[in-house]
Amino acid sequence: MCDARRKVGQAGLDDLNAQQLQAVRHGTGESAGDTRPLLVIAGAGSGKTNTLAHRVAHLIRNGADPQRMMLLTFSRRAAQEMERRVAGVLQKALGLPATQALPGLPWSGTFHSIGARLLREYAGRIGLEESFTIHDRGDAEDLMGMVRHDIGLADTRNRFPLKGTCLGIYSRVLNTRESLGEVLQNTYPWCSQWESELKRLFGAYAEAKQQQNVLDYDDLLAFWAETMAEPVLATEVGGRFDHVLVDEYQDTNRLQAEIILALKPTGEGVTVVGDDAQSIYSFRGATVRNILDFPHQFGQPARTVTLERNYRSTQPILDASNAVIGEARERHAKNLWTDKASSRKAQLLLVPDEACQARWVADEVLRQRETGTPLKSQAVLFRTSTHSAALELELARRGIPFVKFGGLKFLEAAHVKDLLAVLRFAQNPRGRMAGFRALQLVPGIGQASATRLLDAMGEAAEPVPALQAFEPPPQARQEWSQFAALYRRLRDPEVGWPADLELARAWYLPQLERIHDDAPARKLDVDQLVRLAAGYSNRERFLTELTLDPPQATSDRSGAPHRDEDYLILSTIHSAKGQEWKAVHVLNVVDGCIPSDMATGSQDELEEERRLLYVAMTRAREHLHLIVPHRFYLTQQAGGGDKHVYAGRSRFIPEAMADRFERITWPQADAPAAIDGAAPAEPLLQVRARARAAWR
Repeated sequence: MCDARRKVGQAGLDDLNAQQLQAVRHGTGESAGDTRPLLVIAGAGSGKTNTLAHRVAHLIRNGADPQRMMLLTFSRRAAQEMERRVAGVLQKALGLPATQALPGLPWSGTFHSIGARLLREYAGRIGLEESFTIHDRGDAEDLMGMVRHDIGLADTRNRFPLKGTCLGIYSRVLNTRESLGEVLQNTYPWCSQWESELKRLFGAYAEAKQQQNVLDYDDLLAFWAETMAEPVLATEVGGRFDHVLVDEYQDTNRLQAEIILALKPTGEGVTVVGDDAQSIYSFRGATVRNILDFPHQFGQPARTVTLERNYRSTQPILDASNAVIGEARERHAKNLWTDKASSRKAQLLLVPDEACQARWVADEVLRQRETGTPLKSQAVLFRTSTHSAALELELARRGIPFVKFGGLKFLEAAHVKDLLAVLRFAQNPRGRMAGFRALQLVPGIGQASATRLLDAMGEAAEPVPALQAFEPPPQARQEWSQFAALYRRLRDPEVGWPADLELARAWYLPQLERIHDDAPARKLDVDQLVRLAAGYSNRERFLTELTLDPPQATSDRSGAPHRDEDYLILSTIHSAKGQEWKAVHVLNVVDGCIPSDMATGSQDELEEERRLLYVAMTRAREHLHLIVPHRFYLTQQAGGGDKHVYAGRSRFIPEAMADRFERITWPQADAPAAIDGAAPAEPLLQVRARARAAWR
């Protein structure tokens, strides 16, 4: 294998274009002396994943040790897909049979999963216990709520922020590296009066996590960054990796950028891939500044390679998309092009109101279906989930099946949280949130009894004897003995994985049938947990990875309609990122929706709204329709009750770029004169602003 790995040449690179080849070969072969960090600006549909996979494979073929490569992605599935592609490239380049084992990438994963692994390794040197467990968002909110209550902030005379808001503020402070005061002023202005109380709450929350030996999702990055702030540890950890490669770099936050810089201060061995034009997650703490400022963040300037050839869309769609993003205030310059010629321009559809918009979309998706484009190859995108309400009614009325992205998340389902709580409580007896949930699954055990037991376990040297010595209420004695026996087995190191999950499942299924009327449907998710468990080496790894990268939705509340083999995709633009369809229909391309009237407070917010429209447009392969309804119906308006308001075309499509689109008015006879051009009598933005002002 070592000899084969040294066979460097054109093999395996034949399907790459010139810019992709530059990115793949950087720092190898003739440019082996080039140690600059590499920034790959990968335009939409430009083969980003393929380029990154080829770079990893090319580095391995040139002698790089896969054990000393860190590949950071934003989902476990992306990491697995990257490993699969790297293996495929290596097999093709080296002429190896598919059955031959290839070097794996043991340090491939999400920022949070890699952070969790490193924290366990260095736990003893940074003040952590190696056995820590990780709270998901729900558990973190519950603990925040418990601490909020314990320190008296639930009893304030004025309305104190709820636990979810408090956790959101805490998370943003950690991830953006802004001060609490800055976060309150810029993002949570209605909470500004509580700054001193929130500071006290967050200190108590951190103390509670330490006492219970738990970390939340944000701690994984914050503790990793703090570890890297210690020069000795930073040198040690950074020295373990020759190459650090980051996918979707435009979606990183300041904390993640700090980690990369601390790992490789000179930038040698660093490769990041992303597109500033697709940076749309500031609400999660991501900042476009990371990718914009990357060229000058390290000890030496970065090399920038731009991928502009698009393999997805037709040229007219790219012309329109390029025009929209070309008006951005600041960006890495690029001009997407393709050899997919077409005479069909992107269409700007002008309709009287939202009802007409819904009828036109229903007509169009059926028309395209009859001409050979299945419903599954079409998508309707929108800025906010509520924008599709009228369309959903129209689709249901006409019997057009659809799937809307954004349903109940897997880990939010009560029955999934129940079973995981049992496992987490066994893994970490000091974790009170898991303990409260698991103990109250036992019939007859309530909050008071659970609190009494957890207090006793917290004071005891060993948790199992304390639990076995517990005297349950009389009505719980029979069921309690079964739970105590289960807990003893789950804490027994002789019980292997996933046998302990099978034990927990066997105990929980009767509780599931007792608690839920729809137990058979929920049992599917329990079975899915068991199937997932087979892919993990131990319970700790399973709980960690499932928390950091859970399945998207529950088995009985998501996916395609069971009776239809074809269905239309409805999705928010945020959820559509990374996807593509033959035909894309974008709803409500008007001021007040795109840009959202809630995101016009600053130039940075407006620029992100522009990028959202660009992301929506670049999802289309052959057909793109931007729909501009002229009139909206808003309820509960200040001073006048319900009323109609008028909207102008999105400011991101000014008249100067209208020639990039084919303009269509539908239906022709009903089109109002002001639909496309002159300012409406009462702009939507102003009406909504007055409505909000009434509550201030």
